[in-house]
Amino acid sequence: MRHADFVAAQSRSKTASSALTASWRRSMVKHGLDPADCRAPERLSDAELVLRREMLDPFLRVAGPQLDHLYSLIGASGCMVLLTDSDGLVLEHRASDADVRQFQDWGLSKGTDWSEAAQGTNGIGTCIVEKRQVTIHRDEHFRTRHTGLSCMDAPIWGPDGKLLAALDVSSARSDQNERFNRLIAAQVMQTAKAIETVFFKASFPDARIVVAPDEASDAAVLLAVDKHDIAIGATRAARRAYGLAREGDFRPQPAADLLGWQDDLSGFDKAERAAVIRALARADGNVSAAARALGIGRATMYRRMSRLGVTEKDV
Repeated sequence: MRHADFVAAQSRSKTASSALTASWRRSMVKHGLDPADCRAPERLSDAELVLRREMLDPFLRVAGPQLDHLYSLIGASGCMVLLTDSDGLVLEHRASDADVRQFQDWGLSKGTDWSEAAQGTNGIGTCIVEKRQVTIHRDEHFRTRHTGLSCMDAPIWGPDGKLLAALDVSSARSDQNERFNRLIAAQVMQTAKAIETVFFKASFPDARIVVAPDEASDAAVLLAVDKHDIAIGATRAARRAYGLAREGDFRPQPAADLLGWQDDLSGFDKAERAAVIRALARADGNVSAAARALGIGRATMYRRMSRLGVTEKDV
């Protein structure tokens, strides 16, 4: 049976229930794609690509050295490294001069759209849709056109917990096997974590970064903590580990409350300002509630805030 016919049959099957066939079904039913379509991926204009890159310029500058390092490890094997935005548009790539033309023929070049909605099941697009690490090996691709590729991908999360990018390593080697794919996939995941970590640190330049303990996670479990021991940011993995909102604005709160550190106010005289700020953070900036928590009156709280130079903006 031809690949396109097999994919179509599995996509229509009511009994096929694997993650792969679910992606094939999305590609055919939801997006209306044809597995036999042999057209190359569409590419943005140069002007559109410049605008897309400008939107993520700080991230791309941070990610660049990590892409270089990953390519130095796997490039000699004929693989290509790609970085896309959260829509699946390729913004960066690394490949040898000898291989780059072949990859361009596959449609793997800057500005091309590798979303699942455009290309069907593929490493980049399916990683973005399913928000997890994936490997799409050869005939696991939706389109027959792409069945010569092996693609290993991992998501990269932004400081706000939202999906920011996808990291991809693609190979068109005919001798690429699953064992080799697993080795590359592990390196891709490690590099994605490194990029996420470096960008998170760069996003909170004045904070100290606390690596939170979480033995069950292989992701970056990080908190950004200010000089008053208030957590002002958290990676997606840290948000999950501490039961916080997975994405969006982060509500500042005492790091001690999240990490279980001892937070004894008996040393108030030595750290009065930090204690006042912690109380305000726990009360979501409500001065009256913070005063009650400290066992003082509202007027006294305001006097102490004034003396210590604390305002609601510090919370």
